[in-house]
Amino acid sequence: MNIVSILFLALAMSADAFAAAIGKGAMLHRPRLLEALRTGLIFGVIEAITPLVGWSLGRVAADYITAWDHWIAFSILSILGIRMIWSGLTPEGEVVEKPRSHSFMLLAMTALGTSIDAMSVGVSLAFLDVDIVPVAFAIGIVTCIMVSAGVMLGRVLGSASKHTVEIIGGLILLGIGSLILYKHLYGAG
Repeated sequence: MNIVSILFLALAMSADAFAAAIGKGAMLHRPRLLEALRTGLIFGVIEAITPLVGWSLGRVAADYITAWDHWIAFSILSILGIRMIWSGLTPEGEVVEKPRSHSFMLLAMTALGTSIDAMSVGVSLAFLDVDIVPVAFAIGIVTCIMVSAGVMLGRVLGSASKHTVEIIGGLILLGIGSLILYKHLYGAG
């Protein structure tokens, strides 16, 4: 693969993480650049690891992995999305301030859900005899940058109420999960 192909692939792999990061940033109370970089780093590392895992597994059991990757991504993102929507629809007795950061586990689970497609790309690249290390590195770096920018963009959009932001963020995660499932089931895009 040439550098242009690798960068295009990295941008495509980071698009859903970028959308999720906007929602994560909007849910926070004025996230700082350091929080955006932390979130970007968590997403970037996970997004870089999943194609390596996919590539390794692709060498062993490609049919099994590609048969289930979209269901795994859909399930993780749906659970997180429904949780966010439920939280947004549940009235609170008292006004609670937005958090200043998200837990590592919440960010890691969201990152994993948005990176399952990168694992299937890794499986595909195993059959093309592509050097996976530079591809995974590029995916990780581009995702880190895109997610950091998404969190900061979410900061701008974060003036909406906490409930509205949680509902929109949950709908975004459900939409991403549904799109991943649709693409795999119907061979779109």
